[in-house]
Amino acid sequence: MSLQAHFVLMARYNQWMNAKVYDAASRLSAAELAEERGAFFGSILGTLNHLVVADTLWLKRFATHHSSSTTLAVMEPLPIPGRLDQPMFDDLEGLTAHRKWLDDVIINWIVALTDDELNAALSYHNTKGIASSKRFSQLIYHFFNHQTHHRGQVSTLLFQVGIDIGVTDLLALIPDEPEKR
Repeated sequence: MSLQAHFVLMARYNQWMNAKVYDAASRLSAAELAEERGAFFGSILGTLNHLVVADTLWLKRFATHHSSSTTLAVMEPLPIPGRLDQPMFDDLEGLTAHRKWLDDVIINWIVALTDDELNAALSYHNTKGIASSKRFSQLIYHFFNHQTHHRGQVSTLLFQVGIDIGVTDLLALIPDEPEKR
């Protein structure tokens, strides 16, 4: 499996898990979603919002990288969030619609990546203005790992209020291979 094909799997997993998490979150009231629960970003809504903020920041950075700029041009009109906890939407409905759009953007972008892009470096500044230059493929690993990390927090918060989102393992999306004899 090529590196790019692996990232396609991760993008599809990301979309699948976001749909499950947002469906589960939609069963809660606005007050329950916004309730402080002691998570890094406070509430369920705050954590889901943080993922949209972080994805926006990273996708805007990624848009500066070679041909990625073509598939990520749709990110250009979006403002750059100023804080990692900056509210992007006040309600789950708006956040859900935007999340679905972002997940489609991510898949379209990942499908278009080339090996040359994945092996090149990306220079960027973080939210504190600190410059970095890192291998593009390693940043994409971080991008998906970050999402998994915070979705795991959300799934725990949902479970604590009695909502089980079901299977969350990447294994569920890995296709079976024919047996070799």
